[in-house]
Amino acid sequence: MILDTNNHSVFKLSYHLILVIKYRRKVIDGTISNRLKEIFEYISPKYGITIGEWNHDKDHVHVLFRACPNSEISKFLNAYKSASSRLIKKEFPTIKQDLWKEYFWSKSYCLLTTGGAPIDVVRQYIESQGQKAR
Repeated sequence: MILDTNNHSVFKLSYHLILVIKYRRKVIDGTISNRLKEIFEYISPKYGITIGEWNHDKDHVHVLFRACPNSEISKFLNAYKSASSRLIKKEFPTIKQDLWKEYFWSKSYCLLTTGGAPIDVVRQYIESQGQKAR
């Protein structure tokens, strides 16, 4: 397993993010997805975030990314959603026909942690600490 490091810690913080278009409108194609990814890659280093994988469907995107322990993920997501919404609507004006008002992204999102070991394995490991091998 490859771990990330900074001055004071060793870590591996991986997340699976799902962002959905407002009203689940089917507006994402390959060109828009690529532009959304470019914006993500531009903003993410400022928050200690590194993209791993990116894919899309017509009404949502999936992102696998890594973060640092001091990454402010909610602030990053707000900045990303705001900037990408503004830029996409400016660069692809026809997209406004499929959306109501000024919204591009849904207010909600799904953010899941990912890791190497299932939670039950970690739980058993923690429970076994302090016990001598028999």
